[in-house]
Amino acid sequence: MDPINPLAIDVTTEGTSATVVVRGEIDLATQAEFRAVLSDLVVSGQVNLTIDLSGVEFIDSTGLGALIGARRRVHAFNGSLCLREPSDPVMKVFTVTGLNRVFDIQEADVEEKSSAAS
Repeated sequence: MDPINPLAIDVTTEGTSATVVVRGEIDLATQAEFRAVLSDLVVSGQVNLTIDLSGVEFIDSTGLGALIGARRRVHAFNGSLCLREPSDPVMKVFTVTGLNRVFDIQEADVEEKSSAAS
């Protein structure tokens, strides 16, 4: 990851759906960019979001706040927000905070994780 910009975001859209692939760190320094991308998607009509967190190494409370805000916005438009394959450190944060019970989280299968590690 680039030390100057520790966050990379790639977006693909189709109709009212968007997949957001995030790599790096979602923290105080990067959350504004992340929040803006999610907000712009909802404003432009993509209210069914899938956010791939497999490449996120770290998330802090401001990053969690951005996700909670995005969840509220998409639900206001009868949309959905799904978190795909959060990395182990990120999943631990969701579990400790209880947000694993709030968000729709698709974890990688155990077989996928072991084959990816090989």
